Amino acid sequence: MIIVMKPNAKKESIQKIIKIIEGNGLTAHISDGKEVTIIGVVGDKTKLQDQNLEIAEDVDKIVPVTESYKLANKKFHPKPSVIKVGSVSIGGGEIIVMSGPCAVESREQLLETAHAIKKAGARILRGGAYKPRTSPYAFQGLEEEGLKYMKEAREETGLPVVCEVTSLAAIEAAVKYVDMLQIGARNMQNFYLLKEAGKTGLPVLLKRGLSATIDEWLNASEYIIAEGNPNVVLCERGIRTFETATRNTLDISAVPVIKDKSHLPIIVDPSHGTGVRKYVKPLAMGAVAAGADGLMIEAHPNPAIALSDGPQSLTFQELAKLSSELSPLAALMGRKF
Repeated sequence: MIIVMKPNAKKESIQKIIKIIEGNGLTAHISDGKEVTIIGVVGDKTKLQDQNLEIAEDVDKIVPVTESYKLANKKFHPKPSVIKVGSVSIGGGEIIVMSGPCAVESREQLLETAHAIKKAGARILRGGAYKPRTSPYAFQGLEEEGLKYMKEAREETGLPVVCEVTSLAAIEAAVKYVDMLQIGARNMQNFYLLKEAGKTGLPVLLKRGLSATIDEWLNASEYIIAEGNPNVVLCERGIRTFETATRNTLDISAVPVIKDKSHLPIIVDPSHGTGVRKYVKPLAMGAVAAGADGLMIEAHPNPAIALSDGPQSLTFQELAKLSSELSPLAALMGRKF
């Protein structure tokens, strides 16, 4: 439940409520507005049933939270969260593009890509050092060697870097090199991995699972936040449906739904959402129009020879052209690009 304090409630009244909550073994989460303070209560609320908090001094009202996710809930945190990734902010007034290859293939490939995507307007470099592939015989990534190349690319370009992690060992390696951890679609409900990612304190990019509902997705984010790490960015990357014209079905409607339900920023990945290069641009435009805080777009020096996901990767020229076309749309939406 949440306790809404009256406008300009006294600090003493707020602290008294917090003391009662914590004295009953529950956790209080404070959201301070300019005039109104909201206190979120996490735990067994029946422990407070005899406290008569609704008539306590400076309490305006008590609102039940029926959803199973609490910390990711907009009711707990009405103000949209802005997540810092290195020097870049996601969730503010600027639409952020993350770009790079699906897989880090070599030092030369990644450094060339990093410089090119920066020139094209991308703000964060993405690259896969650990590749969970459908086939065990497909390229599985360079692992820590790839992470070292990502760190070098950051040092050369100033771009923050994000990489997917697939195990505790991958997390332990990645935290030495990257600015943001990515939990991929196949691991969205790997609760142990979510907890371990949360413990690092690094920002986490949480992709929606292949067949996950939005509530399941938000509950997955709760595992990360519950570890004391509020720095979560959601990523819609398409869900599995009966349709076969595209690799997945990109759920653009997830953007306004998340904005209604949660304070967490949301970006959209039209590359994985379609698996088809020519569909990336219209769906990127649609995502921005729907209110997304950013995009993840795969780019490669030569998609025809990419070791992973070449058919959905843009060339650098295509990425630059898309950026130029997104800029006026972002301005129309009241955002910077």
